[in-house]
Amino acid sequence: MPKTSARLLSLLSLLQARRDWPGQLLAERLEVSPRTVRRDVDRLRELGYPIVAAKGPDGGYRLGAGTELPPLLFDDDQAVALTVALQTATATGAGIGEAAARALSTVRQVLPARLRHRVDTLQVTAVEGAGTRPNPRVDPQVLMALSAAVRAREVLRFDYAPVSAPGASDAGPAATPPRRAEPHHLVTRGGRWYLVAWDLDREDWRTFRVDRITPRTPTGPRFTPRDVPGGDVAAFVASRFQGADGPGGWPCRGEVILDLPAADVSPFAHDGVVEELGPDRCRLVLGAWSWPGLAATIGRFDAGIEVIGPAELKDAFAHLARRYTDAAASGPAGHTMPPPSR
Repeated sequence: MPKTSARLLSLLSLLQARRDWPGQLLAERLEVSPRTVRRDVDRLRELGYPIVAAKGPDGGYRLGAGTELPPLLFDDDQAVALTVALQTATATGAGIGEAAARALSTVRQVLPARLRHRVDTLQVTAVEGAGTRPNPRVDPQVLMALSAAVRAREVLRFDYAPVSAPGASDAGPAATPPRRAEPHHLVTRGGRWYLVAWDLDREDWRTFRVDRITPRTPTGPRFTPRDVPGGDVAAFVASRFQGADGPGGWPCRGEVILDLPAADVSPFAHDGVVEELGPDRCRLVLGAWSWPGLAATIGRFDAGIEVIGPAELKDAFAHLARRYTDAAASGPAGHTMPPPSR
């Protein structure tokens, strides 16, 4: 009987690893006869696994979807991966933290003792990225609705809430007509969810924040998928957060030479370009939303700066210099500021 149990687990593992299995191939992999495979399939069905059989000379077996979730089989690496994923679910912004905690407790209870000890030593704390405001939570039902529209390639109709100004009151439902878009990809970045879609009214690609979307039913007609600019959805989404002057561009971009080694600047340059000019000098090309913001970002390197251009960046440095001089002179009378440390 133990041999039969081990064979059933091997059969189940094979069925989970591949969509369709010819009966003869299963028999060869398990080193049994096709008749034994049929009996083992019947045993798994009795345990609640919905295994579908295809008749004929080339017939085989497939693990189908059932109305109830039968016992699952995980190898050691899959169990550890599932544990990590469930522990970090709270940082995804998907609003499934409580459900993930319950699922983790359920999975832990059915793990063998040796594997339970292994996952218990893997305690992960999910911490959201630093920012002025916490990431908004997304309704899991909205995620499911958007995902279904992406998968079915159906035009999506939805209300898109505007960004409220700080202290602004809720003006109630928006009077604007619903947006119409062809949903292509559902992505997550930095704890927020975004829908990459072709806006039918604006005839352009848009990246919509999912927490501001309220889907309408029914969905629209089916559409033929388009190619995302550049062909890489991850690169496309990342470019949308690099500035408002077109994909990959910042509204303000400047070039300077810093009296620092390139190795000291590169870890803090983010999406900037650093070029080594010598052991203690480098060229930095960086972008920002405003010229004073760009000048302040460059100034934090605390090193000698030579501005290559443009003129707006030089003006921003002069503007900040005047502002800092005024700030230094506005202290209490008689108070002497200590010299900067070296």
